[in-house]
Amino acid sequence: MAQFVARRLLQSLITLAILSLVIFFLARSTGDPLMLILPMEATAQDRINASHELGLDRPLAEQYAHFISDAVQGNFGTSLYYRRPVNELILERLPNSVRLASFAMGVAILIAFPLGVVAAVHKDKAIDRIAQVIAILGQSLPSFCVAIVLVEYLAGRLDWFPAGGIGGLDHYILPGFAIGWFIVAGIMRLVRSGMIDVLDSDFVKLARIKGAPEYRVIWVHALKNALIPVLTFMSVYFTTLVTTAIVVETVFAWPGIGRLVYEGIKARDFPIIQAVVLVTAILVAVVNLTMDCLYGLLDPRIRHAR
Repeated sequence: MAQFVARRLLQSLITLAILSLVIFFLARSTGDPLMLILPMEATAQDRINASHELGLDRPLAEQYAHFISDAVQGNFGTSLYYRRPVNELILERLPNSVRLASFAMGVAILIAFPLGVVAAVHKDKAIDRIAQVIAILGQSLPSFCVAIVLVEYLAGRLDWFPAGGIGGLDHYILPGFAIGWFIVAGIMRLVRSGMIDVLDSDFVKLARIKGAPEYRVIWVHALKNALIPVLTFMSVYFTTLVTTAIVVETVFAWPGIGRLVYEGIKARDFPIIQAVVLVTAILVAVVNLTMDCLYGLLDPRIRHAR
């Protein structure tokens, strides 16, 4: 087991190293941030001074080495636009994104699990076709399209919910639905396909022969054995949802990590872009490593596989 964990950990570290190199150079390919930071009347000497102060006049290899050495210590530098430590900005925005993602995931679970189970039990019937239509729309409609429609009709014309900002529970509903619909579609399809396979298995047939109540066969025995791919999807997607809901947070003026990324890209703020991408990658790597270890504990074939 120790070799299995070490192998997965090494793979994660190599992936993070490659990603850090890619995002470092991609961020700098967007252009010169001094064009957005300095005023129009700035002189050539002002540009030289600002470039030296921000460390942009150093060779790229030296800048990358400095970035990596600081990142390993948990220091992502200072924002070029806000002139504040990036760590402070992330810690300031991260709780807002976690709350929104938690709300969206909670609502998605309450809708997707019952819908997926019922669709599997009543396969090829009306409720199953309705569930498939919901899944197709949820995975095909862009989140920005859903967000704009919600703002236009439910917030603008009907005035049922706030159009943006952060506040009480009513502020969570529209952005939560905009990012949660895709999660509903994904979870529902996984639950449905998993339940269809499990309901045809021998142990379910045996439970029915023994006289177990139908609700217990479906909601306990079958559902429990169909959850592994669903939990994997939920854990990974929740992690990425916290840091990558860029469009939805921008449309609803939600002060989260996603909007911080948008502001960083717009201002060519390299430290913000690099930090958020790396934080996202680290969270995903930790979740994947944890899931691999759990699978390795549950199934010896996985940890002994080469």
